[in-house]
Amino acid sequence: MAKHKRTSTTVRSRRTRLAAATATAAALTGGLLAVTATTASAAPADPLPSHEADFNGDGVADLATSAPGANVGGKDSAGQVTVTYGGSTLRHKTFSQNSAGVPGSAETGDTFGYDTAYGDFDRDGYDDLAVGAPGEDVGSDKDGGTAQILWGSANGLSGGTTVKDPRPDGHDYFGGPIEAGDFDGDGATDLAVGARSGAATIDVLNGKISRSSGTGTSRYTVKPAIQSGEGAGPFNLHSGDVNGDDREDLIVDGYSTGDGYNANLWVPGTADGLKTTDQQRLPGGIITDVGDTDGDGYGDIVIGLEWDDEIAGSHKGGSVYVVHGAANGPYGDTQIFTQDTAGVPGTGEKGDVFGGELDLGDINGDGHLDLVVGAPGENLDGVADAGSATVIYGKKDGSGLSTDGAVFLDQNTPGVPNSNEERDYFGADIHVDDLNGDGRGDVMVGAYGENGANGAFYPLTSKSDGSLTGSAGVYTSTVGISATGTPRLGANFAD
Repeated sequence: MAKHKRTSTTVRSRRTRLAAATATAAALTGGLLAVTATTASAAPADPLPSHEADFNGDGVADLATSAPGANVGGKDSAGQVTVTYGGSTLRHKTFSQNSAGVPGSAETGDTFGYDTAYGDFDRDGYDDLAVGAPGEDVGSDKDGGTAQILWGSANGLSGGTTVKDPRPDGHDYFGGPIEAGDFDGDGATDLAVGARSGAATIDVLNGKISRSSGTGTSRYTVKPAIQSGEGAGPFNLHSGDVNGDDREDLIVDGYSTGDGYNANLWVPGTADGLKTTDQQRLPGGIITDVGDTDGDGYGDIVIGLEWDDEIAGSHKGGSVYVVHGAANGPYGDTQIFTQDTAGVPGTGEKGDVFGGELDLGDINGDGHLDLVVGAPGENLDGVADAGSATVIYGKKDGSGLSTDGAVFLDQNTPGVPNSNEERDYFGADIHVDDLNGDGRGDVMVGAYGENGANGAFYPLTSKSDGSLTGSAGVYTSTVGISATGTPRLGANFAD
């Protein structure tokens, strides 16, 4: 498994914790680990909360799931993204760079879908999907990387535009990672794009992005206190309003310039966009989420610190930090959850990777955020790396997260499709969205190791009592992805 401190030979995957052993990881060579605006024909129905994508404007959440290792037209790890349209019946449509209207063509090692983000980038009232393909060769620039936007409409996603790379000579692996957010508080979504090799500089496309040119109204750069160079740069980006000023802030994960260890940096949004002047170092951990878990009006930063040891705050099996927001940023108190915390099912064991993935959402429909934590390295009844997920519910009074009634999920849990198998990595990604429009967040669990690394994901519907159940998994065969190679469907959900 990749490490949490940078050395001359150490590199770090941004999203897939176990990527060092995957073909998706190998697809990104060079030392990196993988993984004109049109007028809408109709206004979208009741707007969804900002954390839920709605690509066709029907008022029901949609989902984008990556298979970055997918073989497309004989090209290994070209990558594909499956879009699941919500409603009473889920509908799936799969995109690659060979799909009509999507720029470019599928090539070996592109890893289209390595990271994804959504927002209404062209201001037409429909959410769009930004897709990173950091392994893309750009002309003679091997692994220069690219990001593309697939455009939303009343009929769903259709057509696409390449995001213009403003500094193609300054980095490689552009498009890994990416994140959307309203960083200047003007009510419009901006797009932040990182690169995994070169200067640790993040490009922000500010304002409306043109369908014809792939440029924003304006552009600027930010450079958080993370290391540059091959195998460094930002590993993960996430956005949310931590200080309650109605501007989204950016959480940047990478190797700290201070000591070389993995760290998260809070970079606040301002009226002029993101500024590093008041950036704040937080605990390490690749995956983060932001949400107001305690109802005080400030976003809390949830960090999955997956490591067993050798880094500040680590715990055998992994841990999750909830750093509470305040008017001056992430300076509130901190909750810590491990599998040894009273009320959390299970026991912390080396290699569980508890916190390797996580997501916030209101699962039981009580108006308060709940937390789902993945542990894709969990061994169960002698089955290595079968994987698990744990649901930690918000208190009924809205005062924060509590382990009372916490629920443990694996593929042997009644209501969860399939069964535990070696190296399924159930919990490799987690996402909460209300896919059926009933007001309760449904839980999507990725298992990128399912069926010999074909991968799968499992939509678990939330019931009125807060319980979760699923009737069937979504597999490569379900969505038209080739079983050749190691597609790893479920490696990443758009956030």
